Amino acid sequence: METNETHLISDLSVETVDTDKNFENVNEKNKKYFPCDICGQIFFQKGLLKKHFHIHTKEKLNSCAVYNKDFALKSHLNVHQRMHTKEKPYSCDVCGKGFSQRSALSTHYRIHIVEKPFSCGVCHKEFSHKSGLNVHFRTHTNEKPYSCDVCHKEFSHKSHLNEHFEIHTNEKPFSCDVCGKRFSQRGNLAKHYHIHTDEKPYSCDVCNKCFSRKFVLYVHFRTHTNEKPFSCEVCHKEFSHKSHLTVHFRIHTNEKPFSCDVCHKLFSHKSNLNVHFRTHTNEKPFSCDVCRKGFSQRVNLASHYRIHTDEKPFSCDVCVKEFSQKGNL
Repeated sequence: METNETHLISDLSVETVDTDKNFENVNEKNKKYFPCDICGQIFFQKGLLKKHFHIHTKEKLNSCAVYNKDFALKSHLNVHQRMHTKEKPYSCDVCGKGFSQRSALSTHYRIHIVEKPFSCGVCHKEFSHKSGLNVHFRTHTNEKPYSCDVCHKEFSHKSHLNEHFEIHTNEKPFSCDVCGKRFSQRGNLAKHYHIHTDEKPYSCDVCNKCFSRKFVLYVHFRTHTNEKPFSCEVCHKEFSHKSHLTVHFRIHTNEKPFSCDVCHKLFSHKSNLNVHFRTHTNEKPFSCDVCRKGFSQRVNLASHYRIHTDEKPFSCDVCVKEFSQKGNL
């Protein structure tokens, strides 16, 4: 008598499912089973038990010819080899992007359905990828697991370490076809190219202002939310930009990293050095629209312009006399 059975394989174990509702169950005593001596998992084919046993012995019979890397299962080798063949059999139904692994496609698909199953236990911010949550969590722990082999500086993001390492290698294999500027990373070249095409694919949902880089849009959005995620450890003043915190912190350290090439005067802000340098070059980039008088600083032009408008914003607390410049007060 023929049996009508479908064999389902999952995790190298096989279950037998009777698809004929009217067929009597097979006598279990007549079936031969092969149990794993280590974990007790049962197989009814000796070959499947042997293949499963590699998981415990870590015996790796499948080897990559390119990397000479070994794999316990041939299926794992097949997935790995797509790195070399660039084969991407799984594609997104929405945007058409291809993936070498089904799991990678499933993870990617969350960006279209806005699914964010991973939540931060501290600030409750949600993420669509677990890796994104792990990276974000370092903002709370201040963990920096990546360090430079040359100067031992530590970073919380691997990408930041890669960017930092450029200062040691100075290798820049990617060059711009328009202006010839060179970059160490292809991604940085792609970002730079927007300045030539004037392409600004990222727009703000609130004010519709457009940006060439997604990160710049992300930072800009804080002007609407008033979010200030960067705090000074000394005075606890908060800032929306990390660069602003870095500059502010020099008030406490008295650090002055910018030096004048002519007189060697030191400055904590690069902008202050630029303004100072005009005392040597006599450059006056700001001119009055009325009398064409030139000024080295914008603030001096603003002060001068009051002689034409007769604006007097400063007043004496005693006699209430008004002045156009605070110094005259």
